[in-house]
Amino acid sequence: QVQVVESGGGLVQPGGSLKLSCTASGSVVHVSAMEWYRQGPGNLRSLVAGITNGGSTNIADPVKGRFTISRDNAKNTIYLQMNNLKPEDTAVYLCKAEIFGGSNWGDFWGQGTQVTVSA
Repeated sequence: QVQVVESGGGLVQPGGSLKLSCTASGSVVHVSAMEWYRQGPGNLRSLVAGITNGGSTNIADPVKGRFTISRDNAKNTIYLQMNNLKPEDTAVYLCKAEIFGGSNWGDFWGQGTQVTVSA
């Protein structure tokens, strides 16, 4: 069994910072790309940032210059450093990992972590 677990969400004031973590564990042989998505009150899910196991990154335009994605391959963990947070960043942040579990590749999602930006 493969698990993907996010952590680090919370309530923060506008202009504040948070750092999210996402770890893949269990029957993991290899982890390829890992990505952060967010799902806001309208329930639309959008890509926030992604990173390959080689370290190549892509950041969505709405958060470019404020959010940074990084990765620790030894821990099968990615991070999302979020600075200068705005109320419109409020959402459930979900992690997706492309994982080889020994027999085939698959996309695995975590349950999400809530980020609320409010004064």
